[in-house]
Amino acid sequence: MIEHSHLKIIQALYTNGTLTGAANALCLSQPALSHQIGYLEKKLGVTLWERDGRSLRLTQAGKLLLEAANQVLPVLAQAEQTLQAYGEGRQGILRIGVECYPCFEWLTGMIGQYMRQIPGIDVDIVQKFQFSGLEGLLNHHIDVLITPDLVRKDGIEYEVLAEYQLVLLAAPDHPLADLQQITPELLSKEMLLTFPVPLERLDILTHFLTPAHLEPEKLKPIESLDIMLQMTALNRGVCVLPEWLADIKNKDLNLKKMQIGGQGLFQKLYLALWETDNTVPYIRQFIAVGQKTAKSSSI
Repeated sequence: MIEHSHLKIIQALYTNGTLTGAANALCLSQPALSHQIGYLEKKLGVTLWERDGRSLRLTQAGKLLLEAANQVLPVLAQAEQTLQAYGEGRQGILRIGVECYPCFEWLTGMIGQYMRQIPGIDVDIVQKFQFSGLEGLLNHHIDVLITPDLVRKDGIEYEVLAEYQLVLLAAPDHPLADLQQITPELLSKEMLLTFPVPLERLDILTHFLTPAHLEPEKLKPIESLDIMLQMTALNRGVCVLPEWLADIKNKDLNLKKMQIGGQGLFQKLYLALWETDNTVPYIRQFIAVGQKTAKSSSI
């Protein structure tokens, strides 16, 4: 079998032109190099070089092996450099699953900072796992998952990226607009505009209305955040958003913001990942940038 060292030998013979020069380039003694060449020729059953005065000349078989060396050695060198970079956290690809509609606003803002800090990392946002992200993580289709839901699975760890409050938004002339906080009874009489997610994943239901044995008068799923806010401004319903996102999006709409319940409704945003990946340098850096960005933007 032709080995990496054999390719380096044939390349050194061609580049240096003499046995002594090749031996020096490979940091070998001349007898050691001669022995290795003889062993390779015997194993292959061909002569690779012959003397031409004081120089060496590759045979046809030697030239064929040289072509292979010129093709293979650069590829191996690049692979070695890339693997070393992976180990140092300088290069790789981070596949991110997002299981939270509002999270895209935050993710868009922090991805640029992350990639500037680690320019050797490529980022791939996998949207098709938006509502089944844990399955994507378990099947290794993604490397990390941004999610508001903590679901325990063997081998999966969760890092808290941020903590935030959910608030209710309504038009300025809505009957609820003058209230400082909203009760389950009042919200149950409203059209609630939501993102198109399963009901069991709507925090406003599972942590606020359902414990009070109530439900909204009507639920209307809307995929577009901007359309949802426009409909809220036109008094076509009310919606619930993270307070940080409501503050960003509400600058031009002048919607009224209300606390949900007497103590507020708070949520955490998690990064789910495999336990074995928790020490990967570029993943740790992603977590650090995410946490810093969330803190500075009051997510």
